[in-house]
Amino acid sequence: MKLSVRREQLNEAPEAFLHHSGWALIHDRRRGVSSFVKRFGTGHYPRLHLYVDEQGGQVIFNMHLDQKEASYAGAHMHNAEYDNELVAAEITSIKMALGMGDGVRQTNNQAPTKPSSSENISITKPQYNQNNFVADLAEIKNAKPKTFWQKLLGL
Repeated sequence: MKLSVRREQLNEAPEAFLHHSGWALIHDRRRGVSSFVKRFGTGHYPRLHLYVDEQGGQVIFNMHLDQKEASYAGAHMHNAEYDNELVAAEITSIKMALGMGDGVRQTNNQAPTKPSSSENISITKPQYNQNNFVADLAEIKNAKPKTFWQKLLGL
């Protein structure tokens, strides 16, 4: 899935924008091509894979989902999903970060849907006293560790 934006819409270089958006730069030494990935876990796959190209004042983001590594002998590439719901959601996320999105998600061949109301943001106050940091440190230093029995009995 591709997203094309005017270069003026980016306040910084595309590489810096992607880095600040959580993408990691990788370099394929065999092909001599750099690209960006966003992983879903600790392994290499599955991951979102993004190529950036600049042509005539346009920045083109070309994204796909890599589900797994190539599984057959002699293969250099793997299968990719270009029209996936995760890819569409990430394109929407990039649009929102650029101030282009209206909060509407659209998947392939489906009507646009609003994000679910379960995506709430909770804001909590810090547990320390911002006006008296020295007092907070004193409380931490003066706190005695609980004995085994106090921990066991929950005292």
